[in-house]
Amino acid sequence: MRTDSRPKLEKAITIEHLTKQFEVNEKERGLKGSIRSLVAPKKKTVSALRDISLSINQGELVGFIGPNGAGKTTTLKVLSGLLYPTGGFVSVLGFNPWKRKTEFLKQISLVMGQKNQLWWDLPAIDSFELLRAIYEIPDKQYKDSLNELVNMLDAKDLLNIQVRKLSLGQRMRLELAAVLLHRPRVLFLDEPTIGLDVVAQQKVRDFIFDYNRRNGATVILTSHNMDDLINLSKRVIVIDKGEILFDGLLKELTGQFVREKIIKAYLSKETDYKKLEKIGKVVKLEYPEVVIHVPREAIALAAAELLQSFPIADLNIEEEPIEDIIRRIFRGEKIRE
Repeated sequence: MRTDSRPKLEKAITIEHLTKQFEVNEKERGLKGSIRSLVAPKKKTVSALRDISLSINQGELVGFIGPNGAGKTTTLKVLSGLLYPTGGFVSVLGFNPWKRKTEFLKQISLVMGQKNQLWWDLPAIDSFELLRAIYEIPDKQYKDSLNELVNMLDAKDLLNIQVRKLSLGQRMRLELAAVLLHRPRVLFLDEPTIGLDVVAQQKVRDFIFDYNRRNGATVILTSHNMDDLINLSKRVIVIDKGEILFDGLLKELTGQFVREKIIKAYLSKETDYKKLEKIGKVVKLEYPEVVIHVPREAIALAAAELLQSFPIADLNIEEEPIEDIIRRIFRGEKIRE
């Protein structure tokens, strides 16, 4: 696709002290409790977002991660204008999202991996024509965008097939084409590869990367797929229980959140393995290889003790893999001391 010639804002997205609360009914247990809940429901306030602030520059591709219920989807819905915030300031391309102005809606797109916008019983090309009319896309721009998108997504042969007859991966590629026909400047992606096979996931990732690079579009990506984050995002924002825990480069997660370092040692001969437990947590013991997890602050002392007291042929000190850190985040483990 062609690079957008429209003027760009330095800050595509600005969030200041954003809060979002929901009022929910508390259901009591048992039949009597259910009846009481219907007649005189008790309500409680749940805070989905708690005073979050951040900004994203035009053209950034940002990973937005956290466990289920952390506030990721709520944030995207506020940014796209689907939810009204309880408090705080939000600006997307200079607009208040919840006012849902036409000029604003023509410059954004929201993709939710579990939601369909294509008509199920019609071929995708019919839905595309409807979107062309809704977004008032000029004929030439529509044809150019459609050709470029279906070529990039390898979806040209799918346009005239009834959507219900397509595989999930094929439908997802066409869903992406649909939300990008109007060439949005900001793209919100909520689990875009969920349920896809490995090949389809990679095609979607390649497309997102290429779209961001070619168009300078701002992209916020939520995903539980670690490959999405590692392959696409340099910057990540970690959110948990409605609070921002981290905002920075993906590689900086290691330095800030890892509690341990990994020692991989290779022994030159058998030894008293029980003594290794005094060094740290032994997670692997398959002679000649030994893998030990050691608190970061004790790594120098542990390495020196190994070299001095054990028959070490080789020794390496490594950081915890970023994949493991993200798994801990998705499990909801408290990563902030």
